[in-house]
Amino acid sequence: MDVLTNVSIDVTTKTWTLETAESISFDTNISSSSSFNGCDIQDGILSWMLPVVYSFVCGLSLVANLLALLIFWITCQKSTSVIIYLRNLAIADLLLALCLPFRIAYQNNNGHVLLCQVIGAFFYLNMYASIMFLSLISLDRYLKIIRPLQQYKIHSVSWSTRATFVVWAINVACIVPFLFEYKEDEPCDQKCFHFKKKGNIAAAINLTAVIAFFVLLFLFVYFYAKIFAKLHKASLGRTQPQTKRNSNRAMKKSFIVLIIFIVCFVPYHLVRAPYVLAQIDTISSLSWKQTLHITNELVLCLSTLNSCLDPVIYFFLSDSFKRAVMCTIQGKLKLIINNQDRGTNCNRSVTEM
Repeated sequence: MDVLTNVSIDVTTKTWTLETAESISFDTNISSSSSFNGCDIQDGILSWMLPVVYSFVCGLSLVANLLALLIFWITCQKSTSVIIYLRNLAIADLLLALCLPFRIAYQNNNGHVLLCQVIGAFFYLNMYASIMFLSLISLDRYLKIIRPLQQYKIHSVSWSTRATFVVWAINVACIVPFLFEYKEDEPCDQKCFHFKKKGNIAAAINLTAVIAFFVLLFLFVYFYAKIFAKLHKASLGRTQPQTKRNSNRAMKKSFIVLIIFIVCFVPYHLVRAPYVLAQIDTISSLSWKQTLHITNELVLCLSTLNSCLDPVIYFFLSDSFKRAVMCTIQGKLKLIINNQDRGTNCNRSVTEM
């Protein structure tokens, strides 16, 4: 009897062990399959934070840039080089803002691959167009202040118009390869605006853009340093309090534009190089990829603030632009349109920056 009992227990134990082993093996396969089909790099806090910030930036940018375009096209009927650059800058900022609703809708979600590629490319096209137009405005102002007696081609309307076409052409040419980029069947590729592996050509274009940005940044800092130095030197020879206050205010304005440019764009381009290296597996650590993904999205979000800060700069740094905005809000835009000196006022409003 005891022998039969022992045999029964032994059989039961073996059966349970076999079933348990099969169950564990089955669960392991499911877990392995789930890990294979899922994206290991997660959005975390980005999934709720970015839609909130992008919604705010989008709303403010749309209103501000539409108003800026209204003022630059209706009230500034006399075109100048700076007015042409500002019009295109406002267009670039406005188009970038139109990309944000898609980033809000598809944040941490799957989307159509072609749609994600087009919106992503369009977003970066307008961001770099804004950077280049800001650089052209800075160059124009630098030449007018440092060498006021010389006339350069950059100051002519025809040359400025051609320069804007070149800016758009360069950005479109750099973005087109991303629209036809071959996509491997990677888990993370199913998510819009997410960390994705890149090919060598895409990586080269991205790294070239980073280098080009820092070249423009160097020129940007140089221009405003020279402008500040000349304004400071001019203020030392002035004894009247009001004249001295105006000079000091002009110097502070130069720093405001430079600071906003640095705060919005420098963090993104500092992160961009290691992020691209992670996309081509030069940086292969999963933990580093996760960290770079979160950091890249945060500094990219910071860069979008420039689209709504550019019109704010015009408003606070220019009395003429401020008057135009206030008259527009109050429904008195015709007062500015009928102003005989509207061309001079517009030109003054942007050269004060």
